Amino acid sequence: MEHSISFQGPEHTGKHCPRWGVSDIPVLETERLRLRAFRLGDFEGYAAMCGDPEVARYLTTRFDREQAWRHLAFLIGHWVLRGFGMWAVEEKATGAFVGRIGFAEPEGWPGFELAWTLARPFWGRGYATEGARAALAHAFTVLKKDRVVSLIHPENQASLRLAERLGERLEGRVEILGREHLVYGLERSSS
Repeated sequence: MEHSISFQGPEHTGKHCPRWGVSDIPVLETERLRLRAFRLGDFEGYAAMCGDPEVARYLTTRFDREQAWRHLAFLIGHWVLRGFGMWAVEEKATGAFVGRIGFAEPEGWPGFELAWTLARPFWGRGYATEGARAALAHAFTVLKKDRVVSLIHPENQASLRLAERLGERLEGRVEILGREHLVYGLERSSS
């Protein structure tokens, strides 16, 4: 029996897509970064990042190893169900796991979100800006999205500055999973 699914994706919007999987996730490259599908070898770095209290300070929750595993499965499944999602970010020069950058729009989400989370050793190097710019270009040119939002904790000054560098502007506030977030947004025509 052949298994197949239907999902909303860049080339498959509303179509029946047999055997779509992680091998179909595009790879984006910047000068210093590779945005690619998550793989099993990323788990240790991902679990460490998700368990770091400083990294998790402005996120919805800090994950233990089991929760990080389930969340990683959620991120991979998002690609299969929606045709877009979060990339693992790899430093090209070293192959090191840097973090995650990409898109989220699970059921009930307030919009097509561009999000980023980097492991603390990679903060302050401009990697989030570099990766987010590549993802944003992908959203508008390949996925043909008309609008992108970023949901940011009001005290996360670094992410607020990044959203503004990307051209996003404050549009309002929303409660996500019990925490208030600022909604920053950008229309394709204004990018």
